[in-house]
Amino acid sequence: MRMRIGTTMTDVLPVTVTVILPTRNEEEALADTVDAIPRDWCENLEIMIVDGSSTDRTREIALEKNIRVHLEPRKGYGRAYRTGFVVAKNDIIVTMDADCTYPAELVPKLVKKLIDDDLDFITCDRLTLAEEGSMSGIHGFGNWGLSFTARLLFGYGIKDSQSGMWVFRKSIFDNENMRPTNDGMPLSEEIKILARKHLGKQKAIEISTPYRPRVGEAEIHTWGDGWKNFKFLYAKRFGMNKTLTDWGPLTDNPDSINGDLPEQK
Repeated sequence: MRMRIGTTMTDVLPVTVTVILPTRNEEEALADTVDAIPRDWCENLEIMIVDGSSTDRTREIALEKNIRVHLEPRKGYGRAYRTGFVVAKNDIIVTMDADCTYPAELVPKLVKKLIDDDLDFITCDRLTLAEEGSMSGIHGFGNWGLSFTARLLFGYGIKDSQSGMWVFRKSIFDNENMRPTNDGMPLSEEIKILARKHLGKQKAIEISTPYRPRVGEAEIHTWGDGWKNFKFLYAKRFGMNKTLTDWGPLTDNPDSINGDLPEQK
């Protein structure tokens, strides 16, 4: 199921929400990304970066914006999320990149859609409404190729297998089969495969939302990450994917709510 969503909402929702932004050297766009997330529309809103040992001012900017910072020293986009999903304190989780590409203004409407329609998982299709300049020709072709391959191998009907904006109930991970295994970029395609398989097409849907030009330099490596994604799809399909690190954070990960970040000492 795929649809578009509107932009206005005035109701305060009786839910608690954590917005997770995985970061590594995102000082150029982090402040604007955080500022674009609406406030005062739910009972409690937690905005948190899970930072992969940034060497720029990413963590300092996050602290200046008064948002939570969790430092995950283990490398990888997927690793950041496999930690963030556990340490998030609220009942609904929203994910976005910290580069101004995703429509932060739609977060309340997407959460409302999840609640009103009794859904468990929403993934946001970028391809239908992508703005000019948001995706280079090679990236567009790569996304198409990966998404086509995922549909071919898993028959799950998702148009955009690589989207990084999701809205879901944290409780889906009570089922261990719903916990993604990959520490790298393939986690993005993996979580959609798991959602369709274990939650079903009526509970896990796709919605078309805008996608905008990135602010700042990308950490993604086009050919290397693309090849890893292709390999993972086949490994997952034939049951050969491996889990390299445990689910959840290390016991000594620094977190701003504990006051033990390097920037807080």
